[in-house]
Amino acid sequence: MERSPDLDGARVLPGDDAGASILHVDMDAFFASVELAARPGLRGRPMVVGGRERGVVLAATYEARAFGIASGMPMASALARLPSLVVVPPDHRRYRSVSRHVMSILADVTPLVQQVSVDEAFLDVAGARRRLGAPAVIGAAIRRRIRDEVGLPASVGAAGTMSLAKIASTRAKPDGMLVVPPEASTAFLHPLPVSVIWGVGEATGQRLAELGIRTVGELAATPLRTLAARVGAASAHHLHELAWARDARAVTPTRVEKSVSHEHTYAHDVHQRDELARTVLAQCHAVARRLRAGGMLARGVTLKVRHADFTTLTRSRRLDVPTDVAAELYRGARSMLAALEVPAMGIRLIGVRADDVTPTASTPVQPVLGGDEGAHRAIEAALDDVGRRFGVSAPTAASLLEQPVRASAVAERAGRLS
Repeated sequence: MERSPDLDGARVLPGDDAGASILHVDMDAFFASVELAARPGLRGRPMVVGGRERGVVLAATYEARAFGIASGMPMASALARLPSLVVVPPDHRRYRSVSRHVMSILADVTPLVQQVSVDEAFLDVAGARRRLGAPAVIGAAIRRRIRDEVGLPASVGAAGTMSLAKIASTRAKPDGMLVVPPEASTAFLHPLPVSVIWGVGEATGQRLAELGIRTVGELAATPLRTLAARVGAASAHHLHELAWARDARAVTPTRVEKSVSHEHTYAHDVHQRDELARTVLAQCHAVARRLRAGGMLARGVTLKVRHADFTTLTRSRRLDVPTDVAAELYRGARSMLAALEVPAMGIRLIGVRADDVTPTASTPVQPVLGGDEGAHRAIEAALDDVGRRFGVSAPTAASLLEQPVRASAVAERAGRLS
């Protein structure tokens, strides 16, 4: 493996990198990095982003990861590992703003940008090579510009396929770049653990281990028939192709949002069903506002419930008509909540997600005979206008006024597009 100082310390495997025109840009520990940029005095200290009271770790600095602290871990467990851990509350509005800046930098390189989350994207720079240089040069320039303009580290993987570019960016972390020319693809890929392959989760990894497959090379050498007997024909073909660095996917510029969700973690475990219902109603209003603001309709709704022991349940329902109306979302969510048992230990988290989201302009809607969705939407749209003029907390459902502080906190909680 060679290092090129003129490429911002990039690692470039031997070969012609002209064919490594798919770039995967991944911001390092994004939420934590954004908070460190705002709080430089915390640099070098173990720090996480998340809710200190009964929350979970959303992001962890590399100093925190050295203590075994990782994203998704209950905050209580993280603090038990390291009582001196610095906990910073999340600021999703700031994260979205920084994300937009990063994506605008990528869009200056090529229109072929596929954003896959708030902190990562694929680029196809084949058409930009004549103007900007080889993929390694482009990747180095992207990292420098993000560092200079946004003040954050970014890792970049460059390869001939999307799957390999993502693997390369992961191996380049933290704050690095790895370029894998097409002729070096299998030599780079085959010694790696099979878990780097997209689609190999815990269950599939266990099935492959039962066949003695622990590296990508061993996966590539296994006959398809043997794989199919263990993981199914379709999965076997998919895994075998990726093991040989074959991936037909192309970078697709338009990112299609599939869901809009809001979650809330209670300060104390909740046992009262009416309190859960009020939270769900507030979340339905928040989700519906996001749908209307984004010009989207949802075809389904999902209710997520987490028990005090972290057991998590989800229930989903298809809606009769695509909607952006809180009343319709709540109708589905309320029926699912009514069917769920509230355990003696109580509920620590509840959330609502609008699923199968599509653009309003291109989604045909057949009104339900005798339905009142139109009237509800007119009322909610009017409340949107009031909220824009006087603040989000100005309009709310009457049933939420019984506990205005809690309802306001839930309704204003920043959701996410996923």
